[in-house]
Amino acid sequence: MKNILFAASESTPFIKTGGLADVVGSLPKYFPKEYFDVRVVIPKYAAIRQEFKDQMQYITNFYMDLNWRQQYVGIFEMEYEGVKFYFIDNEEHFSGGGIYAGMPWDLEKYAFFSKAVLSILPVVGFHPEIIHCHDWQTGLIPVYLKERFAADEYYRSIKSVMTIHNLKFQGVWNIPTVKSITGLSSYFFTPDKLEKDHDANYLKGGLVYADAITTVSNTYAEEIKTPFYGEGLDGLMNARSNSLRGIVNGLDYEEWNPATDSFLTKNFSVSNFRKEKVKNKTDLQKRLGLAVDPKAMMIGVVSRLTDQKGFDLIAYIMDELCQDSIQLVVLGTGEERYENMFRHFAWKYDQKVSANIYYSNELSHQIYGSCDAFLMPSLFEPCGLSQLMSLRYGTVPIVRETGGLKDTVEPYNEYEGTGTGFSFTNYNAHEMLGAIRYAEQIYYDHKKDWNKIVERGMKADFSWGNSAKQYEEMYTWLAGY
Repeated sequence: MKNILFAASESTPFIKTGGLADVVGSLPKYFPKEYFDVRVVIPKYAAIRQEFKDQMQYITNFYMDLNWRQQYVGIFEMEYEGVKFYFIDNEEHFSGGGIYAGMPWDLEKYAFFSKAVLSILPVVGFHPEIIHCHDWQTGLIPVYLKERFAADEYYRSIKSVMTIHNLKFQGVWNIPTVKSITGLSSYFFTPDKLEKDHDANYLKGGLVYADAITTVSNTYAEEIKTPFYGEGLDGLMNARSNSLRGIVNGLDYEEWNPATDSFLTKNFSVSNFRKEKVKNKTDLQKRLGLAVDPKAMMIGVVSRLTDQKGFDLIAYIMDELCQDSIQLVVLGTGEERYENMFRHFAWKYDQKVSANIYYSNELSHQIYGSCDAFLMPSLFEPCGLSQLMSLRYGTVPIVRETGGLKDTVEPYNEYEGTGTGFSFTNYNAHEMLGAIRYAEQIYYDHKKDWNKIVERGMKADFSWGNSAKQYEEMYTWLAGY
């Protein structure tokens, strides 16, 4: 039996700000219980819903020194869907309405969390062979393991894995402050360790000291070795390339299932989507005030409205795109200029464009379940889940070939009759428009071929089971079995 501990700053269903929480909450369920005991540890935030807090059992508490002062560490636990979760309690660090407070407060909070994760292990009686750390918030765990905890026999055999969900966020602040917070000696603040551009960098520390590094797609693992995608750490990623692998995220196929989704007007599956799926479209057209036309090609966008997601490209060709016989349904919030752009076009072409500048889980399911195509022209995308959801719901993705988008969407090839979507290579608005218009042409003039693309997409398997197998291989290799 291999013991694995996931350490992260968030996890579904308890607390979530992004895709990281989905990974930490879903992946542990998919390991075979007879070979793996996978548990999760996260902070006990005040913002966790009361119904979950009521189910947590208090285990014990102790005091731990974080450099120059003693701090309270409370431990709670509960089981959820067969996985044991530990919650680290400390009112000073984890109170308040949200998760993240910004720098430098978050640096102290997650230094405390990283040290507490290691300190609770003998107390809860769980000795992991591997601690799987997620993003910069847990970057100090591999560092502490090799520093103050290395003197203790109990910790010496524990290995660490660092997973990068998005290299953009690194946990950076000035060295004197971080030294004071963490209690790490000057030895650790050199360019081959935690120091980067004269600052201290939590993620870099984790990447230097972890025994293995993963990121959330094969292509992203290659991209981050280049200056454009490497966010200043490309040199380190190249130096550690033997320890780096890409494993694409999965999708929770129970939550995202068009055959059982209660948010849809009409459920459908790969066997009957040709007849049933369009009923969702006409229903959504009515509700959003678009022209009701079952034959109109409807394109969906569910996203944060930011440059990273490619909205400067969309802004550039939006007027041209609205001349085509398409409808566009947008859901999301973000930069004001993009919010206002979509509002403007929804006013100008009220029968064609629907701008929903807020977030709604229900509407997101309905967009995946109703649209014909889904647009995702990201500048960079470590993994991306929206394209997996759209494939699952028979909504053909139109994507830029980057990161996880390149790994999960196979471009349509009309000569070989293969592919699950449409893609373009360069970050260029007219190249994107060309891909959209090619998709329109197949949709309107070659309906049979279009339906085959939909069918292949719905049959593709991006459930977590697939990813879990690759993690199992890595754990086995790392633990030296």
